[in-house]
Amino acid sequence: MTACAIEEGTTTGDGGPAEPEPEPGPGDPEGAVTETGPAEDAPAPEAVVPAAAPQADLPAETVLPAFTLTADGAYGARLTAAPVPGADTAWYAERWTLDGPEPYAVPLPTDQPEEAEAQVVPLADGRVLIRRRVAERHTFSLLYPTGPGTGELLLGAVERDALALLPPSPDGVSAYALVVGAYSTELWRVAGGTAGPEHLADLPGRCSGGVWLDRAGRMLALDREPAGGGPVKTVAVDLGRGAEMTPLLQIAPDSDDRLLLADPDSGLLLIRSDAPGHDRLGWGVLGSCLPVRFPECLRLPDRSVEPFAVQPGQMLMPESCAVALRIDGAAGSWIGLWRPSGRRLHQLAAPGGWLAGSGVWSRDGVLKLPYADGDTACAVALLEMPEEAEPACESSGTQPSAPAMNPPVCTPVPLGQAPLVGRTVPD
Repeated sequence: MTACAIEEGTTTGDGGPAEPEPEPGPGDPEGAVTETGPAEDAPAPEAVVPAAAPQADLPAETVLPAFTLTADGAYGARLTAAPVPGADTAWYAERWTLDGPEPYAVPLPTDQPEEAEAQVVPLADGRVLIRRRVAERHTFSLLYPTGPGTGELLLGAVERDALALLPPSPDGVSAYALVVGAYSTELWRVAGGTAGPEHLADLPGRCSGGVWLDRAGRMLALDREPAGGGPVKTVAVDLGRGAEMTPLLQIAPDSDDRLLLADPDSGLLLIRSDAPGHDRLGWGVLGSCLPVRFPECLRLPDRSVEPFAVQPGQMLMPESCAVALRIDGAAGSWIGLWRPSGRRLHQLAAPGGWLAGSGVWSRDGVLKLPYADGDTACAVALLEMPEEAEPACESSGTQPSAPAMNPPVCTPVPLGQAPLVGRTVPD
């Protein structure tokens, strides 16, 4: 899909700002559910790779959350620290198992503590990929429990200055990374290949992000900045055809358009773009000719709003997908729940110790939020999408009315029991 328009009323024909829109009232992250809206959508053996030249700065960050989940939510992994009074922080990898009747964590310490900047990615077989920085190299190993100890399988190393791991592949076996240069971006498969880290392609431009478009781990969306500078646009990279690249998202010629999240079942896309005149969160549908919409209810002044999970299994019904968003403000981090058809953002307090930015929806609409609050080292809180209130009948404004009732609090419950055309072949 190349999205090339937004609905009338959000931008002018050239992507510039339209009429000013009223600011919504501030949200309230404290305990109770609050809603913004209703409002109409604003239309709109070790293998070592030789060192390369020093890399330029990333055009945008490709950053994994502190707690990373497999695509199906069955496993999670993070770095955590053992409490050692009077000593340096002793970091080690930890794997969470989340698909059973009770969640549980397995520590994966090795012979020496990990560095705080190490990264971990869980795989579908329960092993955990760890990236370590050793001098001028990035080394990759697979960690797995072996009785009382931790087994480690060394995969190899990549000798580059800066390297960014991509989110876990839906195939559950492979792991990928980007190395951004001044004019091109190296795409690497660092796990799941036949002989250690494998250089797959040099992609033109400076790429960041990383969103999977299918369940097979073949179609990867990246946010690409042209080598000579210019607006950022999302492209699709077909890993099954030699990393062929196709334009995926273009809302206005000069706008920065980034893909944040995608659901392969429904085709729902969550997008961030400045096409409306300033940075806005919007949604569209993969393969659709309909314009991208920028809901007013997702505008929260002085707050950062980032989607992190979409309800799967809603085949051909993108507007019915529940979406979970992380909201950051002066009060901390809390949860936003929204679906395109509802046009309301429900704001709820996060469970204590929530591993912010992580969570997964079940097909029947239950959001699982992993947390560790000190008293509980490994737990999951459950949230459901609040019922959407029916729109009130029109009134003249002269009738007596009672004070508005607060929506019910949604309390976390601990878990106890589209053809691509115009392909470009990379160099």
